[in-house]
Amino acid sequence: MVEKYKFQKLLVYQHALDYVDQVYSSIGDLPDIERFNMSSQITRAATSIALNIAEGSTGQSDPEQRRFLGLALRSYLETIACLDLIERRSYLDPSQLNQLRKNGHQLFIKLVAFRNKLVNNQSQ
Repeated sequence: MVEKYKFQKLLVYQHALDYVDQVYSSIGDLPDIERFNMSSQITRAATSIALNIAEGSTGQSDPEQRRFLGLALRSYLETIACLDLIERRSYLDPSQLNQLRKNGHQLFIKLVAFRNKLVNNQSQ
């Protein structure tokens, strides 16, 4: 069995992967006109969350890991802006949007908590 990397053991990383899966499964419901524009934008942003968690976790100092978590948070907020645009255009069912927002908010809470934990470790 192959040993897992540090970031693969993180709950926040697992939650980010779940969020990416949810975004990917939802974009199939977007109209053809947005198949390449909005779909690409939101999937790249969602994927970037997980990638930044991974990139910042292995072999990095706490300040460097916090920087990558900040990038992950920015990418998360980009997905929220995409969801706002999707909602304004009524591209997805409101219940589908609400579920994405709910799951995304849980990810946001975990990202902020992890970043705050690293800040607190630094100040001790």
